[in-house]
Amino acid sequence: MRSMTGYGKGEASAEGRSITVEIKTVNHKFFDWSAKMPKSFLFAEDDAKKAVAAVVNRGHADIFITYTQEQGKRAEYKADAELAAKYVRTAKELSSALDIPLGIDAAALMKNADIITLEAISADEDQLRELLLSALGEALDNLAAMRSREGDALAEDISSKLDSMSESVAVIERTAPSVVEDYRKKLTARITELLGSEVADMNRIATEVALFADKCAVDEEISRLKAHISAMRGYLASTGPVGRKLDFLVQEMNREANTIGSKANDLRLTTEVLKLKNDIEKIREQAQNVE
Repeated sequence: MRSMTGYGKGEASAEGRSITVEIKTVNHKFFDWSAKMPKSFLFAEDDAKKAVAAVVNRGHADIFITYTQEQGKRAEYKADAELAAKYVRTAKELSSALDIPLGIDAAALMKNADIITLEAISADEDQLRELLLSALGEALDNLAAMRSREGDALAEDISSKLDSMSESVAVIERTAPSVVEDYRKKLTARITELLGSEVADMNRIATEVALFADKCAVDEEISRLKAHISAMRGYLASTGPVGRKLDFLVQEMNREANTIGSKANDLRLTTEVLKLKNDIEKIREQAQNVE
């Protein structure tokens, strides 16, 4: 089980180019992402999104991409030899026509902005894509590790709440039968008190007790609660996305607890139902962080 929140960072470099990728995830009902990257990497945006979606099944991911080149790799000088030849030829013609010294050398040609230009080195898209996915892969590995660690902590906390729920269910299961017996005794005593020395109609009492027992029977609710608790324990040990499944189970647990509470005609049962609902609410809060 993994948490939806986490952070990961990855770096990659080659041929004087370096890229850093940082990824942060937070809670979200579905997968969502946003990326801040240099324009030169927009061609690889879809590849990056697919790589993130393969790891982040649920949650919002923010991706930050930083790209740098070494100073000497950013650009290089280009010489237009053909233009330089024309420049020299024209200079010679001018020198001959005016009978003046030529006075031209390579250093002079270097000062001509039309002959010598500074051009940025453009990297191949495949190279940039490979660099990006390498850094992103490392960032996603670190993110997954952090989300797993937080998921383990969530699973431990939820497991402790399930232990508490199991204790409450056990108390309810033990107490529920005695509620009917207590009702029978109280009803018999009340009727006997009202009738004085006359013998109470035991058949009528038995009928009333049977109706009461049917109304406050919680055997099915207890059975379903046990099944939900067992299912949730299984999900806690899962390595895949289980957040939505936990959300569903929490709703079902809450429904069963409410039903038991509505049938409870005993303070002992009501007390345990309140404990159940408190634990379920805490599990609901934690489940909202689970992928």
